[in-house]
Amino acid sequence: MTAPRRLLLGTAVVAVPLLLALLGPLFAGAPGPRAASFTLGGGHWLGTDFVGRDVWRQVLHGGRTVVLTALAATALAYLVALPVGLVSAVTHARRLEELLMRPLDVLLAVPSLLLVLLVASVFSPGAVGLALLVALVNVPDAARIVRAAAAEAAARPAVEALRMQGESWWRVAVGYVGRSALRTLAADAGIRLTGVLYLVSTAAFLGVGVAPDAADWAVMVDRNRTGLFVQPWAVVVPALLIVALTTGTNLLFDAALEKSPRRKGRRP
Repeated sequence: MTAPRRLLLGTAVVAVPLLLALLGPLFAGAPGPRAASFTLGGGHWLGTDFVGRDVWRQVLHGGRTVVLTALAATALAYLVALPVGLVSAVTHARRLEELLMRPLDVLLAVPSLLLVLLVASVFSPGAVGLALLVALVNVPDAARIVRAAAAEAAARPAVEALRMQGESWWRVAVGYVGRSALRTLAADAGIRLTGVLYLVSTAAFLGVGVAPDAADWAVMVDRNRTGLFVQPWAVVVPALLIVALTTGTNLLFDAALEKSPRRKGRRP
């Protein structure tokens, strides 16, 4: 499939869950009276959930937390990983590089979901706490990617020429090295956002960061799975929306990167 077709397909796939997540609460309306659990019809065109709430209304309310938490976690991870990775790649101080990267290597050895569950067992994080936890477990890997991408650019003769010209650290690290690594970092951001979405959804599925009866797509899958064969829409619809969100995001980044010309480092 060509890049324009993948771009179009990715946009179409991600548009539905994204629009539902961002605009759904505006059209959800007031909650109606509860009906019997796991029933179809009766004015509920997607049926009712495990406590008799309208599934469609829960779907309209359930995506915003997933999307905003994943976006916030990805942004926070790069907010820490970018300066750490760039400093480690550009600096000539071996001790500074070891001080920055070795603690992250220790954190990298712990499985992401296990670390989230361990921290959540000590205190109960809300949506903000879950975003911080997911960002924390993504910082080590993101920092290593930034460092690896920046190290190749930092080894070029152009960097040495910039230093000999007396250019500032910001001009060398960000203006040249960071810009040269931009394509690799953009590709990693697309993959990482997909992984973060899965991790946020899995954590919510396990009850971390959300209330047990919250209007959340992952929570809906967990709480309604007992009625899957009686009223499948309460599970199938939120599950498909999560899959569409992650798949569409991956397709968009993949197509956009293939369509854009490969950038080469510019001479100062």
